[in-house]
Amino acid sequence: MAAQEKTAGPKEGMKQAAGAPAIVGSDRQKILRAGFIPLVDASVLIAAAEFGFAEREGLSLDLVKDVSWANARDRLAFRQFDIAHMLSPMPVASMLGLGSNPSPTITPFSLGRGGNAITLSTRLFARMKALTGLSETAGALENAKALKRVLDDMRARGEAAPTLGMTYPFSSHNYEFRYWLAAGGIHPDHDVKLVVVPPPLTSDALAAGAIDGFCVGAPWNIVAAERGVGRIVAAKQDLWPSAPEKVIGMRPEWAENQQETVGRLLTALDAAARWCDLAENHDDLSRALADARYIGAPESIIRHVLAGEFSIDSQGNRRVIDKYFLFHGGHANYPRQSQALWIYSQMIRWGQTEFSQAGVEAALSAYRPDIYRAALGDTNAPDDADIRIEGQDVGDRFVDGFVFDPADIAGYVDGFTVRTSAPFPPASGET
Repeated sequence: MAAQEKTAGPKEGMKQAAGAPAIVGSDRQKILRAGFIPLVDASVLIAAAEFGFAEREGLSLDLVKDVSWANARDRLAFRQFDIAHMLSPMPVASMLGLGSNPSPTITPFSLGRGGNAITLSTRLFARMKALTGLSETAGALENAKALKRVLDDMRARGEAAPTLGMTYPFSSHNYEFRYWLAAGGIHPDHDVKLVVVPPPLTSDALAAGAIDGFCVGAPWNIVAAERGVGRIVAAKQDLWPSAPEKVIGMRPEWAENQQETVGRLLTALDAAARWCDLAENHDDLSRALADARYIGAPESIIRHVLAGEFSIDSQGNRRVIDKYFLFHGGHANYPRQSQALWIYSQMIRWGQTEFSQAGVEAALSAYRPDIYRAALGDTNAPDDADIRIEGQDVGDRFVDGFVFDPADIAGYVDGFTVRTSAPFPPASGET
């Protein structure tokens, strides 16, 4: 699919961030071509270009809006992009040699946390309520279990399984959707049909009946809810608050050969992320994101998204999630390697790859905290280890209560009843 390419520079009349210099001519700056998908989680990249943070570091970000993650991946691989807005599992998949064009890709910087949600059609949600008595305030796990009962009823009646959309096979959306379904006892490869739908098309596909639900990033869940075609049943924070979302991807040899540029880029992105986290900047950020060159969604919806204020349906039901988007706080930009290993565990769980020590090393090589620390210093990095046990802290639990120990990936995957991969054989001497 050809990209709908629109190069975006500083918008006329757009405010500069406090402390940023006046925009200088591109002949005095190093130009970096950056691909992005129209989602709110591209905010840090867009803010760096629009509000002077890149210029302050002597960079000019030539932002190119693309139509799919596969396009962004391929254009980075074929050197049409220097860097790209990417799904957090994409560098891991590339270093494992997975996908149709697994060109080596690394990330030294995460663009933040949050932003995803799971939306079901109003028809499907109404059936869940009718069959189970589900309340309007039901939580994510209750919703998953209610859907399980509906699927059992549909199967008994000989009805076709629902079709559910996600954005890319190697995506946080795919793994989060699967995790939520499995937590409710639903096998994502047997009980439903998962298909790929580009994020901006999800609301229209739901309205047309082409899909019965989707997992995607903001603002498209709220767009579907406010149109009256969808009901939001789970948010990323319900599934695992610390889950990495989008990252900056780059080719390893480019990063090696452009170390000074990478350092300046990360400095600009770090400053932009800090700026994006401040509520007093959200009016300006919403205005920039709403521009057709970027997201092209209503400014009011984007503003509510940044505030974590949800219309979960068109009936007036709302939800507020504190720090629904976290662009910088809590070390949200740090490429923690245990998160890369969790992504690897989900690839194993769902049959995309097999466990091996070589696979562990490949997954670790995708996330580069060493580059982050070289650019931004140890004082900006978290105090704990790059590889830690995930999901054990209060406020950072998985929806099903599991805890991920990176030292025992095989045991972790084996602990799930719902999975695609075969159980691991016992170790030598075990029965």
